[in-house]
Amino acid sequence: MEENDFVSIWLEETGNPAIEKLAQLNLEVANKITKVLAEKGATENDLASILDINPDEIKRWLTGRHVFSIKTINEIVIAMAEITQRKQQPEFQ
Repeated sequence: MEENDFVSIWLEETGNPAIEKLAQLNLEVANKITKVLAEKGATENDLASILDINPDEIKRWLTGRHVFSIKTINEIVIAMAEITQRKQQPEFQ
């Protein structure tokens, strides 16, 4: 995490291990999403389009500072499957 990140500063001051673990898990989810998008040759905009979410929101998610709910993670998994399917289909010109 960034040194001047609000969450990092707060964690340093309070030392709450549960919050620190949650922040780490969110960062891991964000990193995994970024990795899969790259592997599939997809962009943040592709994900935003499928989820019908503003691309700026996706950018915030991928910083690792977003708290992912199970519902959001499930929606991302479905979207990633759709991205995979789209990337496997031959493009018609």
